[in-house]
Amino acid sequence: HAKDALSLAQMQEQTLQLEQQTKLKEYEAAIEQLKNEQIRVQAEERRKTLSEETKQHQARAQYQDKLARQRYDEQMRQQQLANEENLRKQEESVQKQEAMRRATVEREMELRHKNEMLRVEAEARARAKAERENADIIREQIRLKAAEHRQTVLESLKTAGMLFGEGFRAFVTDWDKVTATVAGLTLLAVGVYSAKNATAVAGRYIEARLGKPSLVRETSRITVLEALKHPIKRLASKAQDALEGVVLSPQLEARVRDIAIATRNTKKNKSLYRNILMYGPPGTGKTLFAKKLAVHSGMDYAIMTGGDVAPMGREGVTAMHKLFDWANTSRRGLLLFVDEADAFLRKRATTGSLILTFMGFSVFPLSLHASRFMLVLASNQPEQFDWAINDRIDEMVNFDLPQLEERERLVRMYFDRHVLKPATEGKQRLKLAQFDYGKKCSEIARLTEGMSGREISQLAVAWQAAAYASEDGVLTEAMIDARVADAVQQHKQKMEWLKTEGAEASKGTGRNPLLPFPKGTAV
Repeated sequence: HAKDALSLAQMQEQTLQLEQQTKLKEYEAAIEQLKNEQIRVQAEERRKTLSEETKQHQARAQYQDKLARQRYDEQMRQQQLANEENLRKQEESVQKQEAMRRATVEREMELRHKNEMLRVEAEARARAKAERENADIIREQIRLKAAEHRQTVLESLKTAGMLFGEGFRAFVTDWDKVTATVAGLTLLAVGVYSAKNATAVAGRYIEARLGKPSLVRETSRITVLEALKHPIKRLASKAQDALEGVVLSPQLEARVRDIAIATRNTKKNKSLYRNILMYGPPGTGKTLFAKKLAVHSGMDYAIMTGGDVAPMGREGVTAMHKLFDWANTSRRGLLLFVDEADAFLRKRATTGSLILTFMGFSVFPLSLHASRFMLVLASNQPEQFDWAINDRIDEMVNFDLPQLEERERLVRMYFDRHVLKPATEGKQRLKLAQFDYGKKCSEIARLTEGMSGREISQLAVAWQAAAYASEDGVLTEAMIDARVADAVQQHKQKMEWLKTEGAEASKGTGRNPLLPFPKGTAV
């Protein structure tokens, strides 16, 4: 087996050689890796060195810049001190010059005054000496002038008496002149009396046609006197959106917008206006929408209250006729809004006074349609209307209490109007603390369930008043929560009173007190 052993030894030798070569290559790779690591370390050191040098340069530059700024500030301070010193010296020089000029002027005035006094004294002495020397001549002249004046006056009186006597004697002896004079005086007296009465009648007619009737509480119609005072007020008015600032439910908003468009087109086409009944709880936007509807349609509006008619008794009929006559004289068209119309248009069987019932029906014509004015009735108790009135209404619109979405829109609108705008404009003593306004408005909308738009508006005004009452004028979230809690409590108290009033009313009318009170009952 020597041959096999030799082959095995050769193979082992080759294996050793391969292992040696492998180790040699590993050594070479390790050496190469060590070189690369050294290069990387050198590069890192170089980078750190450059970074440190950059920082040193920046620090040196900043320090030099700081020194330059300090030198510049010192130079500016020295320059300012030098300027102030020069200005002070100039002011002192000006003050000295002004003092010298004032002293010179005072000296000149003093010398001029002395010279003037000497001249006046000399003139007075000369005038007194001349008057003493000419005293006799002056007295003689005065005596002659007085005698002449007396003689002239006596002759004038004598001549006037003679002329007046001869004229009166000729007038008395001529009966034609006497008769003409008496007739002229009589005609003059009749003319003065007639003109006085005609002026009074014309004034009453103009007042009835153009003046504001006593029942109208508010109107946008400009009287003749206001038109003369403000001739461009009418030209400056512009048509507005009928729902601007009015928050309603989507269904009601679409309906009232159709009414606004129809009313505007009715005015353009000079057709007959339709009469509307708006009913619902108080504070839901009936009066506000009526005003917006009139402005949107290019009409004037007039607001009256049915409660003002009741105390007038029988004179209310005349007042209502004057109101309708005044409404018919409007050239632009008039929207007559009658709030609390049920106060004098109740059912004949349930009203407490037949005078009010017959008065209410006597003032309304058989057909309420007109081309000069539009009638809008508002009531919290529409069930109290007599059937004759309901039969003459063209359209009925229910203004219900705002729901959650509408309440949130109302809260945001009034919060922006009464809190955000005064706080951002800076014209008033009002500041607002930092909190999530949108989240707070949504929370308030949930808490104010059952409240009307008017109550929400009053709540926003209460927030503003709370800020004004504070020491620093800052409205905080706690103050808002406190006012909201008070408003909710007051609303609950009002509802309790309403239930008590409904129960008492149901006892007198035979209604079941356990049944809910009619929707829209006024508080």
